[in-house]
Amino acid sequence: MRFLIFLLILIFTVPVLAQENEKLSWTEDRILTWEDFKASPKKHLPYKANTNSGLSFSWNATESSGGIKLNYEVGSNFYPNRSWVKEIEEVDYLLAHEQLHFDITELHARKLRKALQNYEPGGKIKKELDSIYSETEKQRRQMQMQFDKETNHSIYKEAEFKWRVFIKKELDKLSEFSS
Repeated sequence: MRFLIFLLILIFTVPVLAQENEKLSWTEDRILTWEDFKASPKKHLPYKANTNSGLSFSWNATESSGGIKLNYEVGSNFYPNRSWVKEIEEVDYLLAHEQLHFDITELHARKLRKALQNYEPGGKIKKELDSIYSETEKQRRQMQMQFDKETNHSIYKEAEFKWRVFIKKELDKLSEFSS
């Protein structure tokens, strides 16, 4: 009987956990849609939508007579079950703002890939890689906040368009490090 209860709990819990960890990887040919925003809106917050995105980073190193070989994977992810939208009027404009948040995450994924490509493994690989990742993540968070501050969460349209041009140029500069 206990096994049956455990099995039922497992059957109903695993899909919920899998859904919570759902993510979309950034690709140039797939932009966000409002259907991607699946979380319940935070009604107490003054802005109309929220994009939850972030970097993923994993690595391993192997040592041989030729030295240390670093293998790594960097992802730029959007999390649908943590991203939300309220009822809105300027649908396309606001969606472009939210897409730009995801693009900023991709920009930093490219910066991280570039830094890792240029990294020469030293004696304290874990500490050094943690530092590279932490600095990139810190810069990503700062840019996200600066973007929202300068555009007042998409209200200042002139600033919004300047950011669109800026991020496009920055992504183009690092195109060889794209996802």
